[in-house]
Amino acid sequence: MIILGLNAFHGDSSAALVRDGVLLAAAEEERFRRVKHWAGFPSRAIAYCLREAGLQLGEVQHTAVNQDSQANFLRKIRYLVTNPPELELVLDRVRNRRSREKVPDQLTKAFPSERFTGTFHNIEHHLAHLSSAFHVSPFEHAVVVSVDGFGDFSSAAWGVGRGRDLAVEQRVHFPHSLGIFYQGLTQYLGFPRYGDEYKVMGLAPYGRPVYMNAMRKIVRLLADGSFELDLSYFVHHRTRVPYQWTDGSPEMGDLFAPALEDLLGPRRKPADPLEDRHRDIARSVQAMYEEAFFHLIQSAQTRYCLTDLALAGGCAMNSVANGKVRRVTPFRRVYVQAAAGDAGGAIGAAFAVWHRLGGERSFVMDHAYWGPEFGPADIAGLVSEHRAEIAAACCTIEEIPDEPALCRLAASAIAEGRVVGWFQGRMEWGPRALGNRSILCDPRRSDMKAILNAKIKRRESFRPFAPSVLEAAVADWFEEDDAVPFMMQVFQIREEKRSLIPAVTHVDGSGRLQTVSRRTNPRYHRLIEAFRDLTDIPMVLNTSFNENEPVVCEPKEALDCFLRTRMDVLVMGETVLVRRN
Repeated sequence: MIILGLNAFHGDSSAALVRDGVLLAAAEEERFRRVKHWAGFPSRAIAYCLREAGLQLGEVQHTAVNQDSQANFLRKIRYLVTNPPELELVLDRVRNRRSREKVPDQLTKAFPSERFTGTFHNIEHHLAHLSSAFHVSPFEHAVVVSVDGFGDFSSAAWGVGRGRDLAVEQRVHFPHSLGIFYQGLTQYLGFPRYGDEYKVMGLAPYGRPVYMNAMRKIVRLLADGSFELDLSYFVHHRTRVPYQWTDGSPEMGDLFAPALEDLLGPRRKPADPLEDRHRDIARSVQAMYEEAFFHLIQSAQTRYCLTDLALAGGCAMNSVANGKVRRVTPFRRVYVQAAAGDAGGAIGAAFAVWHRLGGERSFVMDHAYWGPEFGPADIAGLVSEHRAEIAAACCTIEEIPDEPALCRLAASAIAEGRVVGWFQGRMEWGPRALGNRSILCDPRRSDMKAILNAKIKRRESFRPFAPSVLEAAVADWFEEDDAVPFMMQVFQIREEKRSLIPAVTHVDGSGRLQTVSRRTNPRYHRLIEAFRDLTDIPMVLNTSFNENEPVVCEPKEALDCFLRTRMDVLVMGETVLVRRN
């Protein structure tokens, strides 16, 4: 059985292909379009997935999209009758619904020489999230939680997964949403772009939670584990919020009302300097999110008496909160797949259909390498074509087919303080670079953040960089010991180790780690081993291979990024470019 899963007409448009219950390929459209968080129909991601599997569209038996406009229909009607919003808001929702219902037409348009003759499935948004968390997890029984902005008139859903079955037992419906709370406060703090919430999460440790009384006015916790917003601080439920979800970068207007400025003071404009007040509000926003999140999952744990937790939804990207689950609740294991946000709905929709049609559980996602791969011939052809540009940039070119030697060379460059672009194997699925499309540096250097920002990243100084650590060394360096292959949890670094790795230690002593396994990424594991042999440090600083753009997908994008920045070394497969200073 071949199933194509889609997240379409929303941010992080994506596609995934499942055959007989096993994931074959998955990718976000942004990597091919080169527009961050690209929203629309994921035609290029679909084409890649089919190409990777050696299939034609006509061979696909089922297509599933992570949206069902019929879900929660009676609740929608009841809300509209009792809380009539502006007409333009209703019309916007209708237009968006119609665009999503045209997915079969979009398939025909994108693949005019092929024809999809299978069955089309609409999977309710949060069911797709829950499936993307549980059905690819290592758990047989688990509490399953989805929290995000909104999808199909709800913002959160939770229940229990057992075998192939998912029981959704509780929801939070429109207009209440932790995702809207976090996004609205992110906009208030002067970070207006779609997906900027991670900036607030990075800024929060620099402040104090002195605005908690105000936060608890905005978000109220309920006895059943759910939450509600004081809607006087928001506008999303009553007026049209401008947004763009089609064929480009997703954009959204302000979600918060003037009452929020009455409560917290004037908003910060993007160009304004960051002040202590902004840092304190960021810390309070994060603390309020955690208070509501732990209230929810603790209630679920008490009800179901299970110690495994699978998380999804945009709010499951809050790696700081995820990393505290074992500290503050009875949960002992936490699973968050590599694309926990809306992109992951493509996988969830596909697996929901697989299990709905009687498929058995047989697949565990223990790595994120589901994107395109490029061989030696692709890289050699690219280097040959651009040899003059490479020479003009004062770079040498060397082929090193011996993998241990290749890893030793890269490790030595990192240990010498150089910035290394590392392009290997299949591209990662999800927003994190996990050792195949990465920029690597020495975590021991206290000046490495400044070097990276000056040479390549050009991003806010308060944002941390992450460590990729050998999985066997986690307990020696962190206060928690667990597999975190997708960089979706933040752990506290042991106090006595923090001074040894200042470049990956955040201001509060934490690190958003990625654990690296020899089984799932042997070359990256070998590189970190080589760095450990040189330095006694079993990790490297890992950040995404990009410069204010989506993470690179093809070798040409890696070479372009290398040439236009001040990166020192580029390793593409077995080809090494070294810039002579």
